[in-house]
Amino acid sequence: MSEDEEPLDPGIDICDAHHHLWEYPESVYLVDDLVADTSGSRVTSTVFVECRSGYRQDEPVETQPVGETEWVVARAAAGQGVADAIVGFADLTLGAAVEDVLAAHVEAGQGRFRGIRHASAWHASPDVRRSHTDPPPELFRLPSFREGFAALGRAGLTFDAWLYFTQLPELVELAQANPDVPIVLDHLGGPIAIGPHRGHRDEVLTEWRESMQAVASCENVVLKLGGIGMPIFGMDWHHRPERPGSEEVASVWGPEIRWCIELFGPERCMFESNFPVDRASFGYRVCWNAFVRTSSDLSQSERQALFRGTAARTYRLDA
Repeated sequence: MSEDEEPLDPGIDICDAHHHLWEYPESVYLVDDLVADTSGSRVTSTVFVECRSGYRQDEPVETQPVGETEWVVARAAAGQGVADAIVGFADLTLGAAVEDVLAAHVEAGQGRFRGIRHASAWHASPDVRRSHTDPPPELFRLPSFREGFAALGRAGLTFDAWLYFTQLPELVELAQANPDVPIVLDHLGGPIAIGPHRGHRDEVLTEWRESMQAVASCENVVLKLGGIGMPIFGMDWHHRPERPGSEEVASVWGPEIRWCIELFGPERCMFESNFPVDRASFGYRVCWNAFVRTSSDLSQSERQALFRGTAARTYRLDA
């Protein structure tokens, strides 16, 4: 089975720049599950990204997400190399009032809290689901959001952006208006292939590339290379009885990943597993072996940036 692949380059240091932990009634993925997935590879650090885990249910809705930061800290033992950085959620449409929520996250993080993801993925088609935050259209253009975003910058925190490729022009506007706020664009910028985009991958990638060139011109934006196992990316690997190996994954997404690396530069790109979401399509080692194959001809320093360096710098893992 493809999940049983041995690491192609077990000696390279990895920071998994994007994963989740959760304990839902229908699905559980905790520290022990992540550690089991990373076994055999040199995953020396990871970045947890919000997924509505452990919210404080007995508090006002504004501060409930601080419970997720507490929940992750309680489960990530010091020195274990898990959730060395935490990206939580705060409703940036609170405007300046979000400052108190950010301060509470920082305190709860006990040195691990690094930023906010306010997911904004929205599409006009009813066949494309919205983010779990149920964002309105053009969230980034709301004056209240812009005010909260400015507060995020004053707090010295990063912003993770999860949106669809159709929304990338809105991200460009946000980045240009706030050049001092570090922005991390998740999952290749969301080149989805579901709903009205199913069966139109070439057209999607053409529009995506045009928008990504504008994103790359914003020097405060770095890019996460991953999310390629999400079913919404349209490969339908999750329906196959025999899931793909790393060679197939690299052949399908390698050209787009390499194009992004050339566009942004390795110092502005980082690999991510997006587990356990991407587990729907392939195993953890398959994911990282695909990245190894895609970057095999790059220099040692370029590969170090992609596998760990960019993430470590962006999320201040060595602070």
